[in-house]
Amino acid sequence: MFGKTLATAVTALFALTAAAAAQSPTRIQQFDSWGAYSYDANGGKVCYVLSVPISSAPTNVDHGDIFFLVSQRPGQNVSYEPHAMMGYPLQESSKVTVNVDGRDFTFFTRGSSAWVENAAQEPQLVAAMKAGSSMTVKAKSRRGTDTSYSYSLKGITAALNKIADCR
Repeated sequence: MFGKTLATAVTALFALTAAAAAQSPTRIQQFDSWGAYSYDANGGKVCYVLSVPISSAPTNVDHGDIFFLVSQRPGQNVSYEPHAMMGYPLQESSKVTVNVDGRDFTFFTRGSSAWVENAAQEPQLVAAMKAGSSMTVKAKSRRGTDTSYSYSLKGITAALNKIADCR
Protein backbone atom coordinates (compact mmCIF):
# COMPACT_ATOMS: atom_id res chain seq x y z
CA MET A 1 0.00 0.00 0.00
CA PHE A 2 2.69 2.52 1.01
CA GLY A 3 4.78 1.73 -2.10
CA LYS A 4 1.79 2.20 -4.41
CA THR A 5 0.83 5.47 -2.73
CA LEU A 6 4.42 6.68 -2.90
CA ALA A 7 4.59 5.76 -6.59
CA THR A 8 1.37 7.72 -7.15
CA ALA A 9 2.86 10.66 -5.26
CA VAL A 10 6.00 10.61 -7.37
CA THR A 11 3.93 10.41 -10.56
CA ALA A 12 1.76 13.33 -9.44
CA LEU A 13 4.79 15.39 -8.46
CA PHE A 14 6.33 14.72 -11.84
CA ALA A 15 3.11 15.73 -13.59
CA LEU A 16 3.22 19.07 -11.77
CA THR A 17 6.83 19.67 -12.80
CA ALA A 18 6.74 18.02 -16.22
CA ALA A 19 6.89 21.30 -18.12
CA ALA A 20 10.23 22.14 -16.52
CA ALA A 21 11.64 18.64 -16.34
CA ALA A 22 13.89 17.23 -19.02
CA GLN A 23 13.38 13.69 -17.72
CA SER A 24 11.28 11.81 -15.20
CA PRO A 25 12.27 11.68 -11.54
CA THR A 26 14.63 8.96 -10.43
CA ARG A 27 14.24 7.42 -7.01
CA ILE A 28 17.65 7.55 -5.38
CA GLN A 29 16.78 5.55 -2.29
CA GLN A 30 13.95 4.86 0.18
CA PHE A 31 14.56 5.57 3.88
CA ASP A 32 11.68 4.22 5.97
CA SER A 33 8.81 6.69 5.38
CA TRP A 34 10.82 9.06 3.18
CA GLY A 35 12.12 8.63 -0.35
CA ALA A 36 14.92 10.62 -1.98
CA TYR A 37 14.44 11.60 -5.65
CA SER A 38 16.05 13.72 -8.35
CA TYR A 39 15.41 14.93 -11.88
CA ASP A 40 17.01 17.32 -14.35
CA ALA A 41 15.10 20.50 -15.12
CA ASN A 42 15.78 23.57 -17.25
CA GLY A 43 17.18 25.36 -14.18
CA GLY A 44 19.47 22.44 -13.30
CA LYS A 45 19.14 19.40 -11.09
CA VAL A 46 16.29 19.18 -8.59
CA CYS A 47 16.47 16.83 -5.61
CA TYR A 48 13.76 16.23 -3.07
CA VAL A 49 12.57 13.96 -0.29
CA LEU A 50 8.93 12.96 -0.16
CA SER A 51 6.51 11.16 2.13
CA VAL A 52 2.81 10.37 2.24
CA PRO A 53 0.59 10.59 5.34
CA ILE A 54 0.19 7.57 7.60
CA SER A 55 -3.32 8.75 8.47
CA SER A 56 -5.87 11.28 7.14
CA ALA A 57 -8.92 12.90 8.69
CA PRO A 58 -11.80 13.17 8.27
CA THR A 59 -12.10 9.61 7.03
CA ASN A 60 -15.37 10.17 5.17
CA VAL A 61 -13.96 12.45 2.41
CA ASP A 62 -11.81 11.82 -0.67
CA HIS A 63 -8.48 13.51 0.04
CA GLY A 64 -6.85 12.64 -3.27
CA ASP A 65 -3.06 12.23 -3.32
CA ILE A 66 -1.43 14.03 -0.40
CA PHE A 67 2.30 14.42 0.18
CA PHE A 68 4.92 16.47 1.93
CA LEU A 69 8.29 17.16 0.39
CA VAL A 70 11.48 19.07 1.00
CA SER A 71 13.30 20.12 -2.17
CA GLN A 72 16.69 21.39 -3.20
CA ARG A 73 17.24 23.31 -6.43
CA PRO A 74 20.89 24.38 -6.41
CA GLY A 75 20.62 26.03 -9.84
CA GLN A 76 17.96 28.35 -8.41
CA ASN A 77 19.64 28.84 -5.00
CA VAL A 78 16.88 26.90 -3.20
CA SER A 79 18.00 24.75 -0.30
CA TYR A 80 15.68 22.51 1.74
CA GLU A 81 12.34 24.11 0.90
CA PRO A 82 9.39 22.37 2.65
CA HIS A 83 6.21 22.08 0.61
CA ALA A 84 2.81 20.47 1.26
CA MET A 85 0.81 19.19 -1.71
CA MET A 86 -2.87 18.36 -1.34
CA GLY A 87 -5.12 16.35 -3.59
CA TYR A 88 -7.72 19.14 -3.59
CA PRO A 89 -7.84 22.95 -3.83
CA LEU A 90 -7.21 24.77 -0.56
CA GLN A 91 -9.44 27.56 0.69
CA GLU A 92 -8.25 30.89 -0.72
CA SER A 93 -6.17 32.97 1.70
CA SER A 94 -6.22 30.15 4.25
CA LYS A 95 -3.20 28.99 6.22
CA VAL A 96 -1.86 25.48 6.68
CA THR A 97 -0.39 24.56 10.05
CA VAL A 98 2.48 22.09 10.21
CA ASN A 99 3.17 20.81 13.72
CA VAL A 100 6.34 18.91 14.54
CA ASP A 101 6.33 17.42 18.03
CA GLY A 102 4.33 20.36 19.45
CA ARG A 103 5.94 23.21 17.47
CA ASP A 104 3.76 25.00 14.88
CA PHE A 105 4.86 26.42 11.53
CA THR A 106 2.48 28.47 9.37
CA PHE A 107 2.28 27.93 5.61
CA PHE A 108 0.64 30.15 2.98
CA THR A 109 -1.49 28.49 0.32
CA ARG A 110 -1.89 28.71 -3.43
CA GLY A 111 -4.11 26.31 -5.31
CA SER A 112 -3.53 22.87 -3.81
CA SER A 113 -0.06 23.62 -2.39
CA ALA A 114 1.40 25.34 0.66
CA TRP A 115 4.83 26.74 1.59
CA VAL A 116 6.37 28.15 4.78
CA GLU A 117 4.96 31.65 5.26
CA ASN A 118 8.22 33.04 6.66
CA ALA A 119 11.06 31.64 4.55
CA ALA A 120 13.50 32.38 7.40
CA GLN A 121 11.75 29.57 9.34
CA GLU A 122 12.44 26.92 6.68
CA PRO A 123 15.75 25.80 8.30
CA GLN A 124 14.02 25.66 11.71
CA LEU A 125 11.25 23.45 10.31
CA VAL A 126 13.74 21.14 8.60
CA ALA A 127 15.78 20.92 11.84
CA ALA A 128 12.60 20.15 13.82
CA MET A 129 11.68 17.44 11.30
CA LYS A 130 15.14 15.87 11.59
CA ALA A 131 14.95 15.89 15.40
CA GLY A 132 11.27 14.98 15.61
CA SER A 133 9.28 11.78 15.48
CA SER A 134 5.91 12.90 14.09
CA MET A 135 4.41 15.70 12.05
CA THR A 136 0.82 16.81 11.55
CA VAL A 137 -0.42 18.98 8.69
CA LYS A 138 -3.77 20.77 9.10
CA ALA A 139 -5.49 22.48 6.19
CA LYS A 140 -8.90 23.73 5.02
CA SER A 141 -10.30 22.73 1.65
CA ARG A 142 -11.91 25.22 -0.72
CA ARG A 143 -15.25 23.72 0.38
CA GLY A 144 -14.44 24.57 4.02
CA THR A 145 -13.60 21.05 5.23
CA ASP A 146 -10.96 20.95 7.97
CA THR A 147 -8.42 18.23 7.17
CA SER A 148 -5.52 16.72 9.08
CA TYR A 149 -2.64 14.45 8.03
CA SER A 150 -0.14 12.61 10.21
CA TYR A 151 3.34 11.78 8.96
CA SER A 152 6.11 9.65 10.37
CA LEU A 153 9.46 11.41 10.39
CA LYS A 154 11.33 8.09 10.46
CA GLY A 155 13.94 8.25 7.71
CA ILE A 156 13.78 12.01 7.05
CA THR A 157 17.34 12.68 8.26
CA ALA A 158 18.85 9.91 6.12
CA ALA A 159 16.82 11.02 3.09
CA LEU A 160 17.88 14.67 3.50
CA ASN A 161 21.49 13.58 3.96
CA LYS A 162 21.22 11.65 0.68
CA ILE A 163 20.26 14.80 -1.26
CA ALA A 164 22.69 17.10 0.58
CA ASP A 165 25.11 17.13 -2.37
CA CYS A 166 22.48 17.68 -5.05
CA ARG A 167 24.17 19.17 -8.11
